[in-house]
Amino acid sequence: MLYSNIQQGYFLNRPNRFIAQVEINGREEVCHVKNTGRCRELLTERAVVYVQRHHDSKRKTNYSLIAVRKGALLINMDSQAPNKAVAEWLAAKQPFGKIKVMKPECRHGGSRFDFYLETERRKIFIEVKGVTLEHDGIAMFPDAPTARGVKHVQELAECVQQGYEAAVIFVLQFQGARLFKPNYATHPEFAAALLRAQAAGVQVLALECTVTPESMGICGSVPLELIE
Repeated sequence: MLYSNIQQGYFLNRPNRFIAQVEINGREEVCHVKNTGRCRELLTERAVVYVQRHHDSKRKTNYSLIAVRKGALLINMDSQAPNKAVAEWLAAKQPFGKIKVMKPECRHGGSRFDFYLETERRKIFIEVKGVTLEHDGIAMFPDAPTARGVKHVQELAECVQQGYEAAVIFVLQFQGARLFKPNYATHPEFAAALLRAQAAGVQVLALECTVTPESMGICGSVPLELIE
């Protein structure tokens, strides 16, 4: 996936989860933050960030925060990017077989999943989770407690019980992690729910991305360590 009109800036502060103040070309600008997670380890004072300039008079802000540098890593912070990257990856790589049907935002029972796929022999529900948290080469999810995430993996396990296949895909919005693991310290309930879902037959994948200020695309898989 590609972005246009990208500019470099420096993070100043984040008054609330929806906006950030960023220095761009020597001026302080208000930017929309496309990730409502905490991201405290990323949005540090004077961190180098990349923002997208918009030319739309209907917008409340002229910029959106897209990516941030954390040491040697460039991390995409756009919460919409993982689904777009997975859609491109599914179409290009056909990892579950030749796709006959692909429905984004598909409802099933009382649930809504990011993707529903049909191949010649398979029917698969997929949930996508973006990952921006990294520590010492380990990618982790979530960065804050997520009751919604627990609900999603439980619902995927129910799909397996109903005869479907199911998968949760953790999209690392950066490249270079040694492994992926659930964040036991922050939300042990999610980690436990993920283990139960895997035991019930839900596939768990962690995929890393090549990230530039102007793009993000899935480039490979990362080993899993689901047990603490």
